[in-house]
Amino acid sequence: MAAKSLGRALDRLREDVDREARRQADPVGLVHRYVDPLDREIAGLVAAGLAFGNVTALRASIERALGRLGPHPGATVRRERFAALSARLDGFVHRTVRGHDLARTLAGAGRLLRRDGSLGRSLRRHFDRHGVLRPALADWVADIRAGASAPPRLRSGNGREAELLPDPARGGACKRLLLYLRWMVRPADGIDLGLWDLPASALVVPLDTHVHRIAKNLGLTRRRDLSWRTAEEVTAALRRFDPEDPVGYDFALCHMGISRECPSRRDPVKCADCGLRPWCVAWRP
Repeated sequence: MAAKSLGRALDRLREDVDREARRQADPVGLVHRYVDPLDREIAGLVAAGLAFGNVTALRASIERALGRLGPHPGATVRRERFAALSARLDGFVHRTVRGHDLARTLAGAGRLLRRDGSLGRSLRRHFDRHGVLRPALADWVADIRAGASAPPRLRSGNGREAELLPDPARGGACKRLLLYLRWMVRPADGIDLGLWDLPASALVVPLDTHVHRIAKNLGLTRRRDLSWRTAEEVTAALRRFDPEDPVGYDFALCHMGISRECPSRRDPVKCADCGLRPWCVAWRP
């Protein structure tokens, strides 16, 4: 009964979120500016890849990068190889990421676009072979990295090549990569875009510090690490409430944390009207 009540509270939270207002403060809002599905694929790849750090700063970086790719980033990436993309992005910096780092990822993505027609179709090929997300996603990332055709000696400001797409096989939470999949796969709802032919039930929650903290507060996980295993555990808990679309709760939960509606510690004022308070460990007797 308690689990069912929590599920209903999460459903209300998901339905009540102000999608329009939240989208304007979210990286995905920049992807919605495009109409063509191919442009949205590439804009989403750039936006998710750069989605770390201060929200205002990262949105500014995403806009700069997309501006360098022209009005149709999908066509640009499908047409141009690494050298041309690197020239377009010369001088671009977002924290540890340099223009040639982004160009390497986009060059690899362009190879898949020329081969398969879309990045979603490419991932679907791997998913059909494996039947589960993690190894399919690892192979897809390896495909993109293999197709970059970039000089290996290039290095970022931190002395290492910056990888915008982490390898799921290494065990990290891969938050930005899974965020990109959420945007592309989940049915269009004003936030996510529903472009790719993969089952939403196969997705894994893009676990960041906000969602992780709220998940622990609600008893969805006891794990303390931001790992793929923790992300799967949180997803499995959410799947009890919506087996077909467990990651559908992510946007509302994440923005509860980003906006500080859910504070990092017990706060009688901020927590007073929270619909999840009855299940929060901070408020249990």
